[in-house]
Amino acid sequence: MLDSNMQLLDPATQPVAPTVLLSREQQRTDRLVWTGMVLTVVWLGLALLYVHQEIGWGKFAHLPPDGLGQFMQGAVAPLAFLWLVIGYFLQQWQISDNTAALRAQSEQIQLSARQAVRQSELIEANELHARQETFLRVATQVRSQLGTIMGLLWVSSQGARSGSSGAVSGEEQSRMWAQLSQNDPEIFSRRMIEANLTMPEAQRYDLFYGTPIRARHSNHFIVTFDRLIARAEECDPDGMIVASLRYNGHGLIYRVAKQFQEIAPPELADHERTGTFIFMGRSSP
Repeated sequence: MLDSNMQLLDPATQPVAPTVLLSREQQRTDRLVWTGMVLTVVWLGLALLYVHQEIGWGKFAHLPPDGLGQFMQGAVAPLAFLWLVIGYFLQQWQISDNTAALRAQSEQIQLSARQAVRQSELIEANELHARQETFLRVATQVRSQLGTIMGLLWVSSQGARSGSSGAVSGEEQSRMWAQLSQNDPEIFSRRMIEANLTMPEAQRYDLFYGTPIRARHSNHFIVTFDRLIARAEECDPDGMIVASLRYNGHGLIYRVAKQFQEIAPPELADHERTGTFIFMGRSSP
């Protein structure tokens, strides 16, 4: 791509400008016209010399009309032929130069079109890069938000309570929240995946939609992740960003939660009905 751009900018590869062609045409035309004028003057001079030496001006003045006409015909006919040939070449050169000028203009138009396309591609690439940078900054915040939502769902489903068997202790929860704040937004998503895979299949649904609060967190997570994917698709023509989102910790647990959302009752599956408000006081999970 760089070589082609350099070739476009190389003066040796540029088409000849129409003004240059017109200047060359004018020089060539001037030379031919001046040659014709010199030959005309020389021929007329020879004709006058012939009259002076061979006929004499006295006899020439008394030539009958038919004789004068024959002399003029013989004197002027070569000049007429000369200028006819000159006119023919001038016309051919003008047609050829006009064709070359049109071809040069066509090449310049094509070159301008290629440069315009290249500039358009560069502008589009810069715009795409800017949108991707903006998305990545937003995605960082959204991933943290998803991590917080999944953390609340984790606490609701796995938090230690009196009489709960195998629940996560408060110390473990604190450690995981600290890890979340240390730029590991997928810690709770990974633990939810682990819990979903290790517990009996009949109990997996309850992790996400066992209570209205869990349904609220699950729906909030799903809606937020859907919006993140929609924004990613707007600036990801090759699908790499979307693929990285779908197959990280958040993306994998999203697919699990989405499956349970599809089988949950309407009052729990509809995020408009469950809402996104998070009550931070005491409540049963």
